[in-house]
Amino acid sequence: MRAIWSGEITFGLVNVPVKLYGATRSHDISFHQVHDDDHGRIRYERRCEVCGREIDYEHIDKAYEDGDKTVVLSDEELDALPAEESDEIDVVQFVPSDQVDPILLGTSYFLEPVGRSSKAYVLLRRTLEETERTAIVTFTLRTKTRLGVLRVHEDLLALQTLRWPTDLKDVDFGPSRSKVSAKEMEMSAALVEQFSDDFHPEQFTDEYQAELRRLLEAKLEEGDTVDTDATFGKQSSGEDSEEGGKVISLMDALERSVRRRRGGDTGAGDDGEKSGGTTKSGGSKKSGGAKKSGSKKSGSTKKSGSKKSGSTKKSGTAKRSGASKKSA
Repeated sequence: MRAIWSGEITFGLVNVPVKLYGATRSHDISFHQVHDDDHGRIRYERRCEVCGREIDYEHIDKAYEDGDKTVVLSDEELDALPAEESDEIDVVQFVPSDQVDPILLGTSYFLEPVGRSSKAYVLLRRTLEETERTAIVTFTLRTKTRLGVLRVHEDLLALQTLRWPTDLKDVDFGPSRSKVSAKEMEMSAALVEQFSDDFHPEQFTDEYQAELRRLLEAKLEEGDTVDTDATFGKQSSGEDSEEGGKVISLMDALERSVRRRRGGDTGAGDDGEKSGGTTKSGGSKKSGGAKKSGSKKSGSTKKSGSKKSGSTKKSGTAKRSGASKKSA
């Protein structure tokens, strides 16, 4: 295991050097999406709804929407904010363990003692255990101030984040005012007694994930698979990337076609076929005499430079070029 944070637990004049490790992991099988026809991987792109272009991360800012107004913040403005940086888990209270509402509990971490002697670590753990107390702490992780609890987990100290009280939603409903008789309470208590037992988490398994894993293993054994490299398709050429990878606006494609035609470029027909793949283009349903335009789905957005640009929701210039169904 690799530590994700190191620092000290501090309470009073006592410092306990520790390292922080993630305590949990997901057992769910992860999937990626593929096209059901040719098993090509499905990619998600960052496209601007105004210009219709694919945007690199370096040109993406964060924005906050407040009704009909939006505030845009650059990375420089966010970096200028005073970020919290601390290597201390500061104990602010010791409270009875039953006063911590489980609904506020979040991510769990293990704390490892650091240094030649772990006496202070053991002392704190045993004190929490014998007094049946939980330590309320504040700490900083990834530049964010967090609220948490220190509690005992077997022979270790565990740190668990707490949601801020403002994170808990208010509800506008409650239980009905139905009356419960003494006999009904007696029967209910008897039923609870029949199901009563000590809790052993290892007795429980995720049946869905177990069946899913058996299904995957069976398909692998039977050879019911496809080549992984084939799911990535072919890399497009630099020219295709410039023509169809970044620019998907119908207006851009039309302007290119006009410039080529004015210059007597014989390639205008190809560009015309790319830009004419809308549902209605001139007088024909599909331009260029082709059955399909440059891609199955184009990247033209609802906005392409003006409120109404004459383009439809689908544009013929797509990230994939019109030379083939798959060029990227």
